[in-house]
Amino acid sequence: MNDLGVTSPIQRVVLKKAAQVGASELGNCWIGYIVDQAPGPTMLVQPTVELAKRYSRQRIDPLLDESEQLRVKVHPARSRDSGNTMLLKEFLGGVLVITGANSAVGLRSMPVRFLFLDEIDAYPGDIEGEGDPVALAEARARTFSFRAKKLLASTPLIKGSSRISAEYEASDQRRYFVPCPLCGFAQALEFARLRWQPGRPETVVYQCAQCEKSFPEYHKTAMLEAGEWRPTAISSDPLTHGYHISGLYSPIGWLGWAQIARDWEKATNDPDARKTFVNTVLGEEWEEEADAVPDWERLYERREAWPHATVPERGLFLTAGADVQIDRIEIDVWAWGRGLESWLVEHIVINGDPGRPEIWEILTELLGRTWEHETGVRLALQRLAIDTGFTTQNVYQWARGQDRATVLPVRGVGAYDRLVPVSGPTKIEVTNQGKRLKRGLNLWTVSVSFFKKELYKHLGLPKPTTEQLGAGFTYPHGYIHLPDTVSDEWIKQLTAEQQVIIRSRRGFAARTEWRQLRPRNEALDCRVYARAAVWLAGADRWSENRWRALEDQLGLEPPPEPNPPEPETAPEDEQLKVALGGIIRRPVPTAMASRRRRRVGYWQG
Repeated sequence: MNDLGVTSPIQRVVLKKAAQVGASELGNCWIGYIVDQAPGPTMLVQPTVELAKRYSRQRIDPLLDESEQLRVKVHPARSRDSGNTMLLKEFLGGVLVITGANSAVGLRSMPVRFLFLDEIDAYPGDIEGEGDPVALAEARARTFSFRAKKLLASTPLIKGSSRISAEYEASDQRRYFVPCPLCGFAQALEFARLRWQPGRPETVVYQCAQCEKSFPEYHKTAMLEAGEWRPTAISSDPLTHGYHISGLYSPIGWLGWAQIARDWEKATNDPDARKTFVNTVLGEEWEEEADAVPDWERLYERREAWPHATVPERGLFLTAGADVQIDRIEIDVWAWGRGLESWLVEHIVINGDPGRPEIWEILTELLGRTWEHETGVRLALQRLAIDTGFTTQNVYQWARGQDRATVLPVRGVGAYDRLVPVSGPTKIEVTNQGKRLKRGLNLWTVSVSFFKKELYKHLGLPKPTTEQLGAGFTYPHGYIHLPDTVSDEWIKQLTAEQQVIIRSRRGFAARTEWRQLRPRNEALDCRVYARAAVWLAGADRWSENRWRALEDQLGLEPPPEPNPPEPETAPEDEQLKVALGGIIRRPVPTAMASRRRRRVGYWQG
């Protein structure tokens, strides 16, 4: 707030922050200061016009109405030709324009001296083809040159595409240092130094980085009063100050350390909850777990031995994914069990030109084939999803002659904004001769991005040790078993793509897409289609009774009891290094992963 005053030489303030730390109130106070002490053209930008209207009603109107000092300087809202509307507030000597980052017209409407850009990580990447909304808004302040003041504030979102993180890293990166109440050592508060007894967040204390003694939260009020902002980097722009503050600094009564510990325990086994925790509590960007490509050599080394083309005991039903190439059709048969634990049963290649009918006859024979289960029962394919991207009409022609409940023609799309991972069906009503069919073929659309991210996450799940398995531990839900008969080339194909961020000219993320790291990726495609077949079979939403019925058909006993609890230990720095964004990343213990009730629905994974 001192930097935003007109007597300060600082022109630009960057605030990377957690939720509920007073950042919006800071911006409101600045607007009140402008109206009262430094009138001039001012612009407040929210992510959308609708949010701008809501912010005006809930935050700006009360600010101006309930302060007598400000109320007398603002045009009355009910006068004729009023200068006080929802998105425009005229006051003595200036005007406040409130707009959304999704409106190019609003961002280029006027020159401004004071600019408040709120929650910039939620701004669109490109606005109506005119470029980055932050750049468009900042261009409005060029008229006032060194007299302009800008506040950029946001809770960070995704690593690599976070605007506020990029701005903060280019600044002097100020942190708020507070003294230890026991030894006086000044330090920036870090989540990794919170200590509590597992399951008892009310026991939380903070361990000093210097004396390593612990103290309770009631010291925080005095610590905050005695603290100071300190730069931790050298900025390329001396007229910009960057600040970062986490929820650990939130005043007692807003967000306490006990609540932070409680939120962390709830989020440990839920990636979505961890993401929310990292963004809103720690004020840090989240690193997507699917960004890392699984190590194919590690997957090769952890292969398991079971008879070729045999379904292991806990595999309860079969699906297959087929990928059509110019000289062959590749099919992978997968077995699936509770929690969508899966086993690769067999990799099949039908060599030959897909334009020849005998190739499709072999694929038809595959539909009638069965695979032996470990119990001796024979299992048939429940679903086979086949890609229609190559030799499309040949695939359509073959699929029309098959059972529609078993054969599922699919087409993959890479969009990230689809509401469900598999949508449709779309009716295909034209043959390869161009004739319209009375009864069209069903074509399903598969979000390959969704299933690839899920696959990479499941490939990274920890394998229980021999001792753990002997003690009654089970594999975590979603674990992927690979047989020792599978080749290293097949595993390389399974991990052949990487999720990358395509950036705009200003360096911010414009979109995310998958790119091949190797020439061949058939194993990955077949897995995605087999998983889509599982979703279409409804297994994501099956009840306990349905799973028990499958086990009864195979003569299997109910699954083993949940994993025994692990010894209770206080969270240590070593345990917290792997799960949160680039800051902390703790692997989920197998026991906790198996004990957790899975979500049921298309969002599973």
